[in-house]
Amino acid sequence: MLDNNTTSVAAAFEILIEEIEADIDFVNQQGSQAFENRDYDRAREALEKAAQITAFREKVGDLRREWRQIVGGDQSRDDETRAHRRDLGRLRRRLRTPEQEYYRPILRALEELGGSASLNDVLDRVYELMKDSLREVDFEPLASDPRLPRWRNAAQWARHSMVREGLLKNDSPRGIWEITELGRQYFRG
Repeated sequence: MLDNNTTSVAAAFEILIEEIEADIDFVNQQGSQAFENRDYDRAREALEKAAQITAFREKVGDLRREWRQIVGGDQSRDDETRAHRRDLGRLRRRLRTPEQEYYRPILRALEELGGSASLNDVLDRVYELMKDSLREVDFEPLASDPRLPRWRNAAQWARHSMVREGLLKNDSPRGIWEITELGRQYFRG
């Protein structure tokens, strides 16, 4: 079997996704200011731009998943990659906890909460499960919403990806997260 070092590509995807999310936050902040100033044309423009950037972020997420399939989704390799990524200098200080590291805590929270729960109940439990492993940057507030720590935003993006991967239901009532059978298998696997 060919063995290659996928650390740089995996780290690049994490950096790219983080930067795209920062741009989405910036556009959201600009739109919010425009709305507060009753500049509805600018607010509409910001909304359209945020939708475009969000769609692009989804494409990058799809590419990241495709890359994982190409190089193999072996958990030991993922752990090895994360450990190696911590030793890449700049990334150690700047990189937030990768989105995929939220998957198991989200699934565990949902299992413990009976298979479905409100966003806040799930995130409260995810926090309890992850608080000791989250990085300092994860606790920093978002520029677009100083009341929202980065980890909560990242967990919500993880939920979005998990829905796309079939681990969480996509037809749950608004504000409710539900695990699928595939999600249960992923959690137990």
